[in-house]
Amino acid sequence: MTLRTGQRVVLAADTPLTDSAEVSGVVIGFLSLAAGTGGTVEQVVGHQDESDDVREYERLKSLLDAFGCEMPTESRRQLEEKVGSLEPAWTAFQERAPRVSVRVRFDNGFILDGAHEDVFVPA
Repeated sequence: MTLRTGQRVVLAADTPLTDSAEVSGVVIGFLSLAAGTGGTVEQVVGHQDESDDVREYERLKSLLDAFGCEMPTESRRQLEEKVGSLEPAWTAFQERAPRVSVRVRFDNGFILDGAHEDVFVPA
């Protein structure tokens, strides 16, 4: 599902906002929002969590593409080997779908930011 800014949504399931609170060893409760609580999407953000290997692959691949033909043969060969060794991480990264998080302002005034879009259903 793809949410968009301004769209009305409701929580698909009960969503705990805090862990249980204790005072003098006695649990006094926790805070959660009930399934069906309605709100409006304020922001939609797509994320792709890159590992160090993915960032290194992008850097080295760019270097190879831009300057590989001008590099000494041995340096180019070493760079190609390093890029090749990082290729599985790059391929796995490309196959993952981007994570989409949203910021929702609920009708009761609460704001939930950074929540995965799958937590909500259209109202």
